[in-house]
Amino acid sequence: MSEAALKKVMDHASAGLAARKAFFDAKGPLIVEIARTMAVCLASGGKVMFCGNGGSAADSQHLAAEFTNRFKLERPPLPGLALTTDTSALTAIGNDYSFEEVFSKQLQALGRPGDILLGLSTSGASANVIRAMREARRADIVTVGFSGQTGGEMATVSDFLVTVPSSDTPVIQEIHIAAGHMLCHLVDHFLFEAVSELTPFLPQDA
Repeated sequence: MSEAALKKVMDHASAGLAARKAFFDAKGPLIVEIARTMAVCLASGGKVMFCGNGGSAADSQHLAAEFTNRFKLERPPLPGLALTTDTSALTAIGNDYSFEEVFSKQLQALGRPGDILLGLSTSGASANVIRAMREARRADIVTVGFSGQTGGEMATVSDFLVTVPSSDTPVIQEIHIAAGHMLCHLVDHFLFEAVSELTPFLPQDA
């Protein structure tokens, strides 16, 4: 067995475990608040949209699928939408306008006040994600940013900013999907298991 290769495995595992524990210790209450906000949005007829690039694009469609199919609980489909999957829209917008607008133009077409946009960027500086989140705020769409340890420019356009205590991109991505899974788990909790916990946060006419 290669000792050097095994050391790489164990070093990555140790770094990931430490960052994950620090993240959930610090951000647990924030994750609960975001999940409750998502549940209110969905209960009020809204939807949750996701966007990101590369691995974050994969995370976007992964999390959208957890909403439209199911997470753990057997329940009705929930409206989750990844802005990363329509290749015709992405290439048309990128070709006719710019790559920076591939998410913001879709958001203009599909987003409605009260919806939620969750943008993922490990650097916090992805121009197309930032542009979509800025457009979302103009349209009264709640913005949730998932980033690395500083937040970067994403900090200026996020109603809720979720930072990860690491500068290692793979570790950040691993914690992003763990946090996303927890959002799915808690949305189900609020909507289908503990509705009484959500009721005080719903609009009076809901």
